[in-house]
Amino acid sequence: MPVITPSLPRPGENTVRILHEDAWLLLVEKPAGLLSVPGRLPQNRDSVALRVHAMYPEALIVHRLDQVTSGLLLMARDPATHRALSEAFAARKIDKRYEALVEGVIEDDAGEIDLPLICDWPNRPRQKVDHDAGKPSRTRWRVMSRDEATSSTRLELEPLTGRSHQLRVHLAEIGHPIQGDAFYGAASAARVCLHATRLAFNHPSTGRRVEFSSSPPF
Repeated sequence: MPVITPSLPRPGENTVRILHEDAWLLLVEKPAGLLSVPGRLPQNRDSVALRVHAMYPEALIVHRLDQVTSGLLLMARDPATHRALSEAFAARKIDKRYEALVEGVIEDDAGEIDLPLICDWPNRPRQKVDHDAGKPSRTRWRVMSRDEATSSTRLELEPLTGRSHQLRVHLAEIGHPIQGDAFYGAASAARVCLHATRLAFNHPSTGRRVEFSSSPPF
């Protein structure tokens, strides 16, 4: 499993791991704290895309994860594959699952959050619920385990829409922010406990159903 590090790694910096490689696509594991694509400022150039390009200069990023989120990230190795995968994401034909540790013990076993979201422009990149102007946003959740001692719940999350910060805002709005997500009201911690654990889709070249998984490091 290739490990890609920046040319000048910072102390304690995590690495990007290539979990799958074929002639058409790459499946990488993004560490928490690393951008998916380069930011505008010079100090924010380091990113998954930049590191992967050092080994695969043709790679094109298909979708993004928040900087605080770790887990599975899909990249294409040619324009046709990039277009096919981007269209599959837009048509919601790619099954995405996340795992999160949230504050508080949730009593119900499963549910769905349906709250419209919009950018909070004066405080961007923060997002907020807006029932008048927000875009439809839905998240399905299922309890995996509960820990009374730490007052926390482990959830499997399925975003049915793909709004920015959707999982983080939705969980905060129901009173169970993701652990470590101080941006949305949680207590500060070493990291935000949100991990992209599963991607399943029809391979753009072979048409066969493929599934990839990654275990959360928390």
